[in-house]
Amino acid sequence: MVVVGAGMAGVQTAVALREQGFTGPVTLIGAEPHQPYDRPPLSKAVLLGTADGSAFDVDFASLDIDLRLGCEALGVRTADHELDTAAGPVPYDVLVLATGAEPVRLPGTGQAPGVHLLRTLDDAERLRPVLAGQHDVVVVGAGWIGAEFATAAREAGCAVTVVEAADRPLAGALPAEVAAPMTAWYADAGVTLRTGARVAAVEPGAVVLDDGARLPSGAVVVGIGAHPATGWLAGSGIALGPHGDVLADDRLRTSAADVYAVGDCTSFPSARYAERLLVHHWDNALQGPRTVAADILGEEAAPYDPVPYFWSEQFGRFVQYAGHHAAADRTVWRGDPADPAWTVCWLREGRLVALLAVGRPRDLAQGRRLIEAGRVLDADALRDPALPLKQAVVE
Repeated sequence: MVVVGAGMAGVQTAVALREQGFTGPVTLIGAEPHQPYDRPPLSKAVLLGTADGSAFDVDFASLDIDLRLGCEALGVRTADHELDTAAGPVPYDVLVLATGAEPVRLPGTGQAPGVHLLRTLDDAERLRPVLAGQHDVVVVGAGWIGAEFATAAREAGCAVTVVEAADRPLAGALPAEVAAPMTAWYADAGVTLRTGARVAAVEPGAVVLDDGARLPSGAVVVGIGAHPATGWLAGSGIALGPHGDVLADDRLRTSAADVYAVGDCTSFPSARYAERLLVHHWDNALQGPRTVAADILGEEAAPYDPVPYFWSEQFGRFVQYAGHHAAADRTVWRGDPADPAWTVCWLREGRLVALLAVGRPRDLAQGRRLIEAGRVLDADALRDPALPLKQAVVE
């Protein structure tokens, strides 16, 4: 068994194989030189210097997992059952692709000094002195990662300006009426948010916008999205989707024999939502490996069709989302979005398909179970934030 990618998805796949009884050789290959680590703390504790790292608490030696770090995957020759790496070919009987996603770079800034991404431990280490020095910071992108970094930078005492090309934060993730209330969070935290603005150039000490405005900047942090890290699969014959995602089936098997894919690099068909999902979140990387290990070992397992889930800590708020709202036909609010805590529920034909909970973790926990069960809810009862969400069930 060879697993490529030593992030959450790859580590959990190797561990799941052992936990489910596989006794043969397991090799885990990671491109970074560091011990495998968790990513969510990078935009919080590691960035602020309150933690030195976030290595997984896994004893690879006791699990007899051959951990090969600092080894970049270069290609796959599926007919030969060989993985090409910077250290030479690695033969496999079964291969699991878990290479995650890589951040989208801001065009024209590849060699510009002071421009940062936040995806790896090295990225966080490079940004720590920026925050410690309380530099003026410009964040490009008001998505999840941009908001989380802006939060950390403000906590460190930096002056922060966030530049967003769309007319609101989270434009690619949430409907306008749901994202609109979040705009006020930036001002409340002392962050300047400039929407409808694009970066024209990055100069020493300044960011120039397309309207000619110059923003003082000791550092620029780019958070404009990510795409599957699958460029190295070119020519392998493994089918990729329009976003570069590995096309997996409902057991996370790829188009190539004996090759699986899991986590941020892959998409899977969801019967629940009647479409293929590409989910770039931690929980997906945690859940998928169990399905992969079970299928490899020939165990009977349900098709992989989780309720997507993620969370974000930003501007003093705990934001959680479960489900997939794209096909919803009704939106129901629980509470006032001007208040510290509120929830938005999305229904389709009366059934809960997604919800966003701000400061209401009980709503999220109950709602996630209701989505999994496909329960029909009474919209009028749902609107009452004092009523437990599960009590709105009518079927």
